[in-house]
Amino acid sequence: MSVKRIVSFLPSATELLYEFGVQDDLYGVTHECKYPQDAMSKPQVISSVISSDELSSKEINAATCQLLKDGKDIFVLHEDNLKDANPDLIITQETCEVCAAYTSQVDKAKDVLQKKPTVHSMNPHNMKEIIISVTELGKKLGKESRAKEITESLEKRISIVKERCNDKHPKVLAIEWLEPFFTAGHWVPEMIQIAGGTNVISKSGEHSRRLDMGEIIKANPDIVILMPCGFDTRRTVTEYDKILKNNESWNLLKAVKNDQVFAVDANSFFSKPSIRTVEGIEILAKIIQPEEFTYLEISDKSLTKIDKK
Repeated sequence: MSVKRIVSFLPSATELLYEFGVQDDLYGVTHECKYPQDAMSKPQVISSVISSDELSSKEINAATCQLLKDGKDIFVLHEDNLKDANPDLIITQETCEVCAAYTSQVDKAKDVLQKKPTVHSMNPHNMKEIIISVTELGKKLGKESRAKEITESLEKRISIVKERCNDKHPKVLAIEWLEPFFTAGHWVPEMIQIAGGTNVISKSGEHSRRLDMGEIIKANPDIVILMPCGFDTRRTVTEYDKILKNNESWNLLKAVKNDQVFAVDANSFFSKPSIRTVEGIEILAKIIQPEEFTYLEISDKSLTKIDKK
């Protein structure tokens, strides 16, 4: 099949389409497709009903839970923009109904469109599957050679981190949401292990889940990395100051006492199963084994240390 018109329901797919050089064939994206910057100029076919920029962690969680409880959609399909896009191919996911447009939007899209598009779903849960997803989409687009270049580069960068790590392996807790607490699941535990840490509480490939302060105290990690889904470092530090900075139980943790609490740019490098998760591994390596990775260059504002009050 010759693909001439593409719609992306998935930010990580949008990033990859630009890496493949087919951005001129991209006629529709979501409100979350903000990288590279040019993606924001594309027509939006999906947006969220939750104004997350204006709400706190607690308020976002409450709004999301209520919508799911009521059986309502978290995302809105903009039918006119979709019809104008008239895609041959829609790229979507089935990994998380909260994080990106899900099956219901795909079904609506197929009902709206006269010409029925091919639907390609990307559902990676670990680093290997993220890399495989590059190959699979490359085949779909006839970009096998470019896909091979991308995957080989990613695998090389991962290997370099693995080979350089020492055997200290501090205990690391990654937290995906602050109020309430959620573990960081899917690919993040594996990223921590690759970067030379011992991941605690969550397991590789599993969905993120709620956890309480008792579990955190019991694990008593050496390092805590805060990566609220969709937040950047600035937003995370703001939330931390409101929620955890003066929490007595939190301040008894080893990581807090030793100034080993970090905020990372989750939206860019951790929340999505994109190829930028490889830079996420490099960011983690600089946090977990800083003495081994002083030479590594990472993106500006991708991490910050949160000092004690």
